[in-house]
Amino acid sequence: MLVKWIRCTVVDRRGFERGQRKWAGLLGEPGFRGQGGGWSRARPDVAHIFAFWESRAFYDSFMARSHDRLAASQVGTYKDIQVKLFDHRFDVKTGFEPKFADADVARVAHCRVHEDRAEHFALMQEKVWNPAMAGSPGMLRGLFGEAPGSEFLVLSMWRSAAEHGKYRVERVERLGLRARTDADVAALTGDVVQLDAAWTV
Repeated sequence: MLVKWIRCTVVDRRGFERGQRKWAGLLGEPGFRGQGGGWSRARPDVAHIFAFWESRAFYDSFMARSHDRLAASQVGTYKDIQVKLFDHRFDVKTGFEPKFADADVARVAHCRVHEDRAEHFALMQEKVWNPAMAGSPGMLRGLFGEAPGSEFLVLSMWRSAAEHGKYRVERVERLGLRARTDADVAALTGDVVQLDAAWTV
């Protein structure tokens, strides 16, 4: 599965949200698995969108054919757009499905990892972080994705912002020490996204 993560700063909120509904046109596209997103809880003008495709070939075909028509209605409503593609490497918890209806927030972490530490980082994700996250109350599902150049994406869906906050306060520092995350990670950016049901396709 291919994961597309879009992050942008919105300058016309109403126009952007109106345009976001037009992405319902993705339904029926060959290989499309689902899309959702919402607003950053830390920076209210930042939007995050997550899209899922069966494979790179299906995604490339969509980009060549239908993308520009669907995107046209949002032109001029945002700036500073960043688009990144990741290959799904494994699930956090089990049986990841690109569904958003039962989640209140999504947590996204984007990690640039030292090249010689990439395998260790992935192993720690599997052996230390995954079990801790999977066992946390309110954590619904998640995935670990990889892009060329030792870049990784950890995306997790939570039933509520409060439950995610509790996990963060109680466990993240201790887990980070155990996984020796500081030695692996060159740069880490993240956000908590308040999911908007109207954006779900």
